[in-house]
Amino acid sequence: MKKEIAFIFDLDGVIVDTAKYHFLAWRNLATSLGFEFTEEHNELLKGVSRVRSLEILLNIGKVTISEEKKQELLVLKNTEYLGYVNKMTAEEILPGINNLLNNLDSNNIKYALGSASKNAPLILEKVGLLNRFAAIVDGNDVSKAKPDPEVFLIGAQKLNMKPENCIVVEDAIAGVEAANAANMVSIGIGDAQLLSEATYVLKDTSEFTTEFFMKIIN
Repeated sequence: MKKEIAFIFDLDGVIVDTAKYHFLAWRNLATSLGFEFTEEHNELLKGVSRVRSLEILLNIGKVTISEEKKQELLVLKNTEYLGYVNKMTAEEILPGINNLLNNLDSNNIKYALGSASKNAPLILEKVGLLNRFAAIVDGNDVSKAKPDPEVFLIGAQKLNMKPENCIVVEDAIAGVEAANAANMVSIGIGDAQLLSEATYVLKDTSEFTTEFFMKIIN
């Protein structure tokens, strides 16, 4: 009998690409504070909490502000970001993902979302995928950020699966480390050198072909 397995997906850079919207919102915030925020700077914010991201941004611009002002800016940034999210459609689902979810469904393999974003359910709803996931773990469920495995362990629990029978799809180093720490198989999406700790690495989601899927599940 074939071993029962389940998949857990990160959201950003795996299902959709909302990183571009975070970048636009942070860049506009920096401009309003009188300095430039580049795509290179943006790399420093990947996988980092909103509060820590603002600290890094203020550090780049050498700007000192009060705690009250920080809270104000965090709300401002999130409001702009949500403005972009609310306009999202199914066209923003990354290549190969619909095919992969269809393959999972037809093989009766359960899948969950494991994301640090508190906006994850809203994003899935906007792109029409919310009802397809058997479980969703988002920023409201976790207290520890990746590379801590908490998000994926909760995902396995919600799917009623043993961690070692779960396969995680991630695009960030911290996410791959979290999957490995949870004793799960990790599939990295992106740069093979950066994600060298992943069990498998694909250049992008379009490489998630039916052939690759069959290889993984068998």
